[in-house]
Amino acid sequence: MSTVYSKDKEFHLRITEEDVGKHVLLCGDPARCETIAAQFDDAHFVSSNREYTIYTGTMEGEKVSVCSHGIGGPSTAICLEELIHCGCHTFIRVGTSGGMAVDVKGGDVVIGTGAIRMEGTTREYAPIEYPAVADWKVVNALIDAAKGFPVKAHVGVLQCKDSFYGQHDPSTMPVGYELKDKWNAWIECGALASEMESAALFIIAAVRRVRAGSIMTVFANQTRRELGLDDPMSMDSSQAIAIAAEAMRILIRQDKQEA
Repeated sequence: MSTVYSKDKEFHLRITEEDVGKHVLLCGDPARCETIAAQFDDAHFVSSNREYTIYTGTMEGEKVSVCSHGIGGPSTAICLEELIHCGCHTFIRVGTSGGMAVDVKGGDVVIGTGAIRMEGTTREYAPIEYPAVADWKVVNALIDAAKGFPVKAHVGVLQCKDSFYGQHDPSTMPVGYELKDKWNAWIECGALASEMESAALFIIAAVRRVRAGSIMTVFANQTRRELGLDDPMSMDSSQAIAIAAEAMRILIRQDKQEA
């Protein structure tokens, strides 16, 4: 695909193919990019525009990058599309989430196998019946990587929404009855954690024929809080970052072997 509205560089990311590696770690917060880039060899700053900040370095002798995508599906879709325009083919999102299942506590990590599409972006890519599923090789790499770290890792389905406050204060919304009923349904179905970007990541990756996965740091769990259970909070995403970086190293090694 060619760039849109921009002759020489991607319109939003302000990059060319030479600026980024084929393997990319993603995060929502631009401020987290430098921390993730510390996992690279020879990392250097590439660009920053709007919510998109990029660093590039190497892992296992291969060029790799980290790029922030902002909050929600629309900005994530733009980020992913433009990175794919530049030849990127493997993505791991290192994100944050709220726990849903009662055994998922703050400080744990969740590796997403799929995502509930309770958001709007993916409806402009695929019919709602099409599932948002992570790439199995990326999932396996994340699971294998997590075994080497002292953190509890859960594996399963994420819930994705567009309204942060619709989740946390649904009673103030005119459609609060629907939000509450669906939230309870997702929990009964086994959803582990809630966030805002993985559904878009998984669907776009499927449509564009690239690989994508997600690992979430759980900050807290409102289900536990509502049940009167202890609800530890953690703002430390270092374990998820380290696991994602190791998973990317695994995938790079696998790609080299297959090549």
